[in-house]
Amino acid sequence: MRWFQKPQEPDIWEVLDARPLGDIEAAQRIREICASAGSIADKMVAGGRGAEREKATEAERYQAAIKRALEIAMKISDDAMRDVSVAQIIRLCVTVDHMKTARILVRAIKSERSRAELVAENPALADAGQPTISRV
Repeated sequence: MRWFQKPQEPDIWEVLDARPLGDIEAAQRIREICASAGSIADKMVAGGRGAEREKATEAERYQAAIKRALEIAMKISDDAMRDVSVAQIIRLCVTVDHMKTARILVRAIKSERSRAELVAENPALADAGQPTISRV
């Protein structure tokens, strides 16, 4: 019965701003997106005996959240703020075991310290750093 169903509110990453975001607002928006998508990631990791259709829907929502967060992060001009925002996205990717995406994003972080902290948290990201030079 449709009478009693509330219309579903759009996810935070589906709401577009009419005005351009500054660096601080963009970082805040990414933080909100990652927090909201974190609950989806937890559902995806927990698995359970849910229907395949529901799992596919959750995966689509997660992908849309990551895509929107990355779009916003690309527009941040301050390197340190962008590094922190990308690190939040990487942590979200690691939660769902999307290591390929996480390794690619680690290379986008300019701060060696931030990169080292991420690798310390998640040793699986270690091969994503700067290419090593073999000594002959």
